[in-house]
Parts: sequence; structure tokens; C-alpha cells
Amino acid sequence: MENTVAKKLESLVKLQSIDSERDELLKIRGALPDEVMDLEDEIAGYQTRVEKQNSELAELEENIASNKTAIKDAEKLIKKYEEQQMNVRNNREYDAITKEVELQQLEIQILEKRIKEAYVKIDSKKEEIAQTEGILSERTKDLDSKKNELDTIASESEADEQKLMKDRDKAAKQVEDRLLKSYEKVRENMRNGLAVVPVKRGACGGCFNVVPPQKQAEIREKKKIIVCEHCGRILSDVEDEVIEEEKPKRRTKRTTTKK
Repeated sequence: MENTVAKKLESLVKLQSIDSERDELLKIRGALPDEVMDLEDEIAGYQTRVEKQNSELAELEENIASNKTAIKDAEKLIKKYEEQQMNVRNNREYDAITKEVELQQLEIQILEKRIKEAYVKIDSKKEEIAQTEGILSERTKDLDSKKNELDTIASESEADEQKLMKDRDKAAKQVEDRLLKSYEKVRENMRNGLAVVPVKRGACGGCFNVVPPQKQAEIREKKKIIVCEHCGRILSDVEDEVIEEEKPKRRTKRTTTKK
């Protein structure tokens, strides 16, 4: 049993060592991956905004075309009413047709006003689109630059990363599934990625909370897997503090001067 637990801990320590090395390798990339993702999200937002603005622009242009058609229809009606006025039989018919002509003329004025307003909105909308596309162009350049930088760093460490991934796969196979799942879960929850740590100077090597002496003795025995009661990390071993003996100070001989 003792050897079995010891081997399990040894496998976990090896896996943690590989993962920590991979973490250090990924740290070289810094915040670049997050910056790339943020820029991609931002660009997607601007692209959606441009699409919406272009849709609104197209709608304004359709309204202008529709209003122009309505004006032509009103002009045709006016012409028709004016022809009818030539053949009226009494004043009442004449006044009724005159009223219809005035209504159509008023409708034309309203439509012309709407067309003018639409043209003003179109100019404003085109300015908005130009501004958004300008920002989009700048952000796209920033994204290309960040991606190139990230690709350069990734290519430089690609060979090391591939080797570590192979080593990790081998090491992970040496850990039983239940322990591996627990290890992965703890590792995900830890900011520094440490799921397996030793006890150093009487404290957990991860959260630095004190580990009681009795618990330390059990960890040394390696008869069972023990986790830190504060952070949940697996405690692999106890590193004894090496106390250096203080060397005795050499006495300096007092020199006396003869009178």
C-alpha cells in the first residue's frame, strides 16, 4: 500500500512539474492571447455596427425612392383632376375637384419635406459609417500586429511545447483517472496552476497555511493521499528545513603595546 501511494504521488509530482514548465512557457506570451481575443470581439462588434448602419442607410434610400414614386402618382392625379375640372357641370363638382387637387399638392409638399429630411439623415449616416469603418480599420491593423507577434512567439516555442505535451500525455497515463480528474479540477481553480505541492517550513506550499505536525507525519508516511484543508491542494511531501550550524566566531588576539 505504501509503495502504491508513493508511486501515485510521484506520478502526480511529475505531472505537476511538466504542467508548471508548460505554464512558464505560456507566460512568455503574456497577455497577447487575451488581447487578441478582446480585439476579435471588438472588431466583431464594429462589423455588426457597420452592417446595421448600412441597413439603415439602405432603408432611407428606399424611403426616398418610395416618396418620389408617391409624388409622381400625386402629380398624375392632379393632372387627372385638372382635366376633370374642364368638364364639370356645376360649382359643387368644381369645388370638390379643387379640394382634391389641393390635397394632392399638400401631399407632394409633405413628401418633398420627407425626402429632404431623408437626404440630411443619409449624409449623417454616411459620416457615422465612415467613422466606424475608420475605427474598424485601425482595430484590424492592431489585431494583425498582435497576431503576428503571437505567432512569432508561438513558433519560437513550438518545439518545446510539443515535447512537453508528449511528456504530459505519458505522465498523465501514469495517474489513475480519479486522481487525474481531481488534479485537473484543483489546477483549474488555482491561479498559479499548482495542484500538487510539498509542505515547506511547516506550511502548505500553495496557500502557506500551517499544516499541523500530526498531518505532516501522515504525509511523510505516504500511506494515503492527503490534501490541504484550506486550499484543497494535494500535499506530496514534507521538505525539512535545513538548519545550518552557526560557526563559532574566531577570537581576535588583543595586542598590547609596551610602554
